[in-house]
Amino acid sequence: MTTPHHPIAVVGGGLGGLTLARVLHVNGIEAAVFDLEASPAARTQGGMLDIHHDSGQPALRAAGLYEEFRALVHQGGEATRVLDKAATVLLDEPDDGNGGRPEVDRGQLRDLLLDSLPEGTVRWGAKVTGARPLDGGRHEATLADGTSFTTDLLIGADGAWSRVRSLLSDALPAYTGISFVEVDLPEAAVRHPVSAEVVGGGMLFALAAGKGFLAHHETDGSLHIYVALSVPEDEFDGIDFADTEAAKAYTLEHFADWDKSLRALVADADGPLVPRRIHALPIGHRWDRVPGVTLLGDAAHLMSPFAGVGANLAMLDGAELGLALAAHPGDTEAALTAYEERLFPRAEESAADSAANGILLFREDAPQGVLDMFAAHD
Repeated sequence: MTTPHHPIAVVGGGLGGLTLARVLHVNGIEAAVFDLEASPAARTQGGMLDIHHDSGQPALRAAGLYEEFRALVHQGGEATRVLDKAATVLLDEPDDGNGGRPEVDRGQLRDLLLDSLPEGTVRWGAKVTGARPLDGGRHEATLADGTSFTTDLLIGADGAWSRVRSLLSDALPAYTGISFVEVDLPEAAVRHPVSAEVVGGGMLFALAAGKGFLAHHETDGSLHIYVALSVPEDEFDGIDFADTEAAKAYTLEHFADWDKSLRALVADADGPLVPRRIHALPIGHRWDRVPGVTLLGDAAHLMSPFAGVGANLAMLDGAELGLALAAHPGDTEAALTAYEERLFPRAEESAADSAANGILLFREDAPQGVLDMFAAHD
């Protein structure tokens, strides 16, 4: 059987990989995207994203999708509340419509990008399990079903545990010291009115030393809550999260002296609680130029979510890589060099900010750190 060849192969159909494919398409360049999910609807994409004026928004402009993105914006989604563990409201900023970080539903944004690509661009159910270099900067990638393909340019947009990264770097993500338990409260206005009022129309920070609730009011009327805990990496190993009531009991033990209205964000959960350990690559992660391969998004610079820039950077990476390839036709190495020269310092600065914010959010005098942060940006 003949091994298929793709001039440009993108491993990973997340926001970064799709933005790259779209920018390439706009510039008349074809790419093949390989994603491990069985279909676009294989899982919910979760959460709201604030799309930044200096990263995510320029990426969408480069993709020719800015106006369509504006139609998806969650009006009121930039509202912000900060509470302490007694549910005392310390900051309550409404969304006046003048902010530079409008909120959108991640799933809707992904659908926008998918729908903008030619049919067949994304190969679903195509899990890349490894890759090896060939001659002349080409690579061969192997799929979970035992098949393979070759490519002139292999781009790892395959997230935190990237299989492509090993071609460039020995770095591995390390545990940050913070874990999340994710919770959903659907139809909040009707089924959970107290929680809806506590969260408000946008983002909630309810914090104390080493723990807290980070919550979004989503476009479908649900509440998505990240329960943050400063716990050892193996803390969740002994918890059966398949047993929802046991998972609730474990999580609520950390908030025994918190106000009932905040504890209800967990106690009233309608579905399963999902544990997530937060990992990050070393700040300043970079690699020497290797012909025919590069990385973007979390594969390149996985960081904690506490600067809110991960998705924005992935999209900007994708857009800038696409533009660099379009600007250097026939000279892939010049394009990759230009792309990485901008990628590395930008990612290092953002990773440092994310790590610093993780300390600031959960330090001993929390939530004072986040109040100071918002005051500094007024």
